[in-house]
Amino acid sequence: MTSEDLKRYIKRLSVSDIGFSNVEGVVPENWKEYKFAITVVIQLSQGIVEDIVDKPTETYFSHYRSVNYHINEIGLKTTIELQNSGYKAIAIPASQSLYNTPYYGVFPHKTAGTLAGLGWIGKSNLFIHHRFGPRVRLGTILTNMELPVGKPITASRCHQCNLCTKNCPAMAIEGINWHQGMERKDLYDAHGCSSYMKEAFQHIGRGSVCGICISSCPIGKA
Repeated sequence: MTSEDLKRYIKRLSVSDIGFSNVEGVVPENWKEYKFAITVVIQLSQGIVEDIVDKPTETYFSHYRSVNYHINEIGLKTTIELQNSGYKAIAIPASQSLYNTPYYGVFPHKTAGTLAGLGWIGKSNLFIHHRFGPRVRLGTILTNMELPVGKPITASRCHQCNLCTKNCPAMAIEGINWHQGMERKDLYDAHGCSSYMKEAFQHIGRGSVCGICISSCPIGKA
């Protein structure tokens, strides 16, 4: 299987964009043989995101879960395809928070996405795809298959825009432009965001993300 064969296979699984990156040195030590990452991008429904004005909606909650399920299915199927071709692969769960490290997953999807050159991290700490803006969900498959990688994006392209900062009801966004290597806490208060959302919107099922920062971003708006 070539990288083009792999890309064609993944595209048939219904994705919006695909990127490859070299993650050597940033994966956990126990996964150091997995030097490459595949990033899959799923664009969220424009209509559902546009309905978010000052609070999340029940439809957004359902859509968010459905997209996560789709990403996990893509990860599983791609892992099987890679293994059938003689390679190793690990699919990172679409949405995961480690027990001993709250608000962090086992490997950050956004790191692979920026290294693949698909976008950057916004002031909201969301991944900003160069076409779809923050209206996306990401999936990551780590592999030992050598892949042709994109050119990493190492700095924010949000510039002077502060709409997500102004519209955040939890006041969790610092309004600072991201650059590669900076800590998340310097951009965004994950605990403050999660606590506010649980208090204000737990009744519709959203636990930690309301979507207002997504809908307020001008990049990728229809």
